[in-house]
Amino acid sequence: MLQQIRSQIAATGAVIALGFVPDAGLAQTTEERRERGAAVIHDLNNGMSQPNLEGMRQEFPFLAEATEAYALGDVWSRPGLDRRTRQLAAVAAFAAIGERTYMKVHAGYALNIGVTEEELKEVIYMVTVPAGFPKAIAASQVLAELFAERRRPAGRQPSEQRP
Repeated sequence: MLQQIRSQIAATGAVIALGFVPDAGLAQTTEERRERGAAVIHDLNNGMSQPNLEGMRQEFPFLAEATEAYALGDVWSRPGLDRRTRQLAAVAAFAAIGERTYMKVHAGYALNIGVTEEELKEVIYMVTVPAGFPKAIAASQVLAELFAERRRPAGRQPSEQRP
């Protein structure tokens, strides 16, 4: 019993120390949080909506709302990191866990806000240390694909390009 109480106290302390307890002064409606999340997407995606989020909204509206309000409106909007650092951290995290789709989305956002290709490559080099070469190689392939897409003239398919 004493061990359970100690565990609960430790868990509560960790939650408080890590800042997971919302500040009562910051409490806002879900709509306000969603609006903040929509503003984040607008900022990162050059004023466009996010296709994955919009697709999710059709079939999984609760998941889309939670993503927009919590992940974007609460977490992504926090003042502790600038948007470049957030994007680099997201790219590194998604690369390290092997989540290629979201890594590509966030690498695109990073490029949209001024992160360079060279900086993204450095992030992938760093991934070799905590996640290993296979994850970094997979991530490098995703970045190469993204870079090629962005260099391709608008409306042109890869097969239409000259070697």
